[in-house]
Amino acid sequence: MKFYKNTETRKLAIIASLAMMSVLSAPEVFAGTGGAEFAGIWTTLTDWMQGTLGKIAAGAMILVGIIGGVARQSIMAFAVGVGGGIGLYNTPVVIDLMMTATLEKAPLATEAIMTISNGL
Repeated sequence: MKFYKNTETRKLAIIASLAMMSVLSAPEVFAGTGGAEFAGIWTTLTDWMQGTLGKIAAGAMILVGIIGGVARQSIMAFAVGVGGGIGLYNTPVVIDLMMTATLEKAPLATEAIMTISNGL
């Protein structure tokens, strides 16, 4: 007696059993935990971006943007320089907010969304 009559069912059963074995044999994973050994590097990079070095780099971006704007007779190069300088200075804040985001206000938002969707 054949357990699987066609090859498609047999292939699907083999793939499903291999997937189940890989899931069951996987070790525990703790994503996002640890990494304390890199905290000093992050602090240094943050100090560089928001300290004197970051201000110099942002100023250089703006200065190059001004020069490029004069050369091309367009304000867009200046705007790109200002945007790059602002982005450089605020990058550590954005990364910290993304990596430590929580849903503290989720119950209030859920209630507000339900109220809006009901029309009441």
